[in-house]
Amino acid sequence: MTQVPHQGTARSMGIARPVTASGSRAPGGDDRSNTAIITRTKTRTKRPSLYRVLLLNDDYTPMEFVVLVVERFFNKSHEDAYQIMMHVHQNGVGECGVFTYEVAETKVTQVMDFARKHQHPLQCVMEKK
Repeated sequence: MTQVPHQGTARSMGIARPVTASGSRAPGGDDRSNTAIITRTKTRTKRPSLYRVLLLNDDYTPMEFVVLVVERFFNKSHEDAYQIMMHVHQNGVGECGVFTYEVAETKVTQVMDFARKHQHPLQCVMEKK
């Protein structure tokens, strides 16, 4: 007859018994708890803030130049660019697009640099939506 090696009981091996629904330990349990609770945190990404890029009206920049700027830097069709230019002309300000902060900042810089290069006082600004 071969002898089976002693494997020990759950208590002698330091394994805690589960707790019942009433809060008491299962039979044969002790007060030590070797169980751990693993929690997962779910990170939620926040949508980035959006910024409106606006053109401001002035009395010196030609309408054709404003249409060119809107077509070139905001990828608008000629008809849409003309409508935006007319809105700027009639209302003093017009929205060219809505972008994240970095994109809006780049667009404003590009438009301002282009206008200065062509010696026009066109103003382009951004504001939080």
